[in-house]
Amino acid sequence: MLTVSDSGAVNARLRQVVVDKDELIAARDAVIERQAVQLAAQAEMFTAMQAEIAELKRRLGMDSSNSSTPGSKDSIAAKAKKKADRSSRERSKDRKPGGQPGREAARPLPAEDPDNTEPVAPPAECRDCHEDLSGATVVGHGWAQVWDTLPVVLEKTHYLLPRKQCRWGCVTMSEPPFGHVGTVSYALNLNAAAILLGSEGNVPVERTATLVGSLFGVRVSTGFVAKALNRLADKLTGAGFDDAMKTALQAETVLCGDESPVNVLTNDLDEHGKPVPGAPHAVAVRTPCARLVWYAGMSSRSSVSISDLGVLTGWRGYFVRDDYSGWHQFDADLAGVQQCAAHLIRYCKGALELHPGQQGWAGQVMTVLREAHTAVEAAKAAGADHLDPNLLADLRKRYDNAVRWGVTTNKLRDWHKGNHPGYKLAKRLRDKADQVWLFTRNFLVPWTNNASEQALRSPKRHQVVSGYWHTTGTLRDYLRVRSYLVSAHGHGIRAIHAIHAALTGNPWLPTPLTA
Repeated sequence: MLTVSDSGAVNARLRQVVVDKDELIAARDAVIERQAVQLAAQAEMFTAMQAEIAELKRRLGMDSSNSSTPGSKDSIAAKAKKKADRSSRERSKDRKPGGQPGREAARPLPAEDPDNTEPVAPPAECRDCHEDLSGATVVGHGWAQVWDTLPVVLEKTHYLLPRKQCRWGCVTMSEPPFGHVGTVSYALNLNAAAILLGSEGNVPVERTATLVGSLFGVRVSTGFVAKALNRLADKLTGAGFDDAMKTALQAETVLCGDESPVNVLTNDLDEHGKPVPGAPHAVAVRTPCARLVWYAGMSSRSSVSISDLGVLTGWRGYFVRDDYSGWHQFDADLAGVQQCAAHLIRYCKGALELHPGQQGWAGQVMTVLREAHTAVEAAKAAGADHLDPNLLADLRKRYDNAVRWGVTTNKLRDWHKGNHPGYKLAKRLRDKADQVWLFTRNFLVPWTNNASEQALRSPKRHQVVSGYWHTTGTLRDYLRVRSYLVSAHGHGIRAIHAIHAALTGNPWLPTPLTA
């Protein structure tokens, strides 16, 4: 039988057990809460890591086929993949291998008035039975034309320069046709050869000097090759070529523009004598056809550098470009802007490759844009100047629906940094839809900026073989000569004739179509 003291002890013990149990429950709940917080943090970290891995995979997979990455920077694997894609692409059943109908043949056509007509010895024996034909009668003539250049022979001309004295005793001597008094200099054809090899052929300076020596049998220095290009650029500058080109471009209704980074050893200096920040760029502003192609060099890709080009300032035409912000400053004054559909399709392809299921809308946008281009080309071929309104409305509806879904499905999608790439792309396609679809409303406007990208292949190819330009000055000289030769060719003028004309002080200059 429990005594009073024993009962008190038991009750005290029971109270202690209850306290211990509450403490254990509280400790357990605290542990569970800490674990829940840790699990939530780990889940958030895992989600962020997934998004970061997806971004890294996206960046590793970026090449010229799904982004704005230049083709020259494609990895070996990316180049092999592009080659395999071209090889495996199904050829149209109506398209046969080789040159297509309507393509201008590169082979020479027979001259109606050849420079010479020469007889050829008659055949000695029959081609079939090998019978002796020495006594046989000539029954007619066939014909063949063989084209060739005259043998290249170096001609050394010694000019006698008369001196005359005025009544005041001042002596004046005649100037040589080309070169400097009292020196041995190379004349037009040798200069033209150096310029053509270096500019048209993208041959490095050292190799150009070697080739000139092999062709003409005269040893020239690398300094002569560099000076030949510089001499032509100076002649063009003195004749106002750049100003004439800008004036001609500003008279156009439609222009295309693009820029690309280039390697320059020494960049321009600012007013404080320090190198201009940013990377030097080559820019091309041109007509959709190759009639006018103007190149210029910039110290950086800044909006100020683009504005300083002076081509688009005050211009009121239609401009085809990518969406680089440096071009946006001109939009308010333009009649319209066409976003390069080739760039947009590449971006859509990149989004689709990121997740084919979630980003299927991007594939729909690609399909609609291609169908719109096909419809425009068919309408042009039929002589129309606009698309059927119902067809255009249907295409635009499909585009808007796809883009709307791209915005909706990606708006809240997790990404390791900022908005999801699919959301940014879809939002851009939505907000700038009028710039995407301009080519369907104005048939003068091309749907891509491929013309400018193709124009920039020339300086990029030159960079590949030569490595870099020493200064932005030599870059600008090179680009000025390219502008001159390419645009002269677009007007039916042979490069060598254009070079001769410029070196003798009478260069071809572009004029506005309205002039």
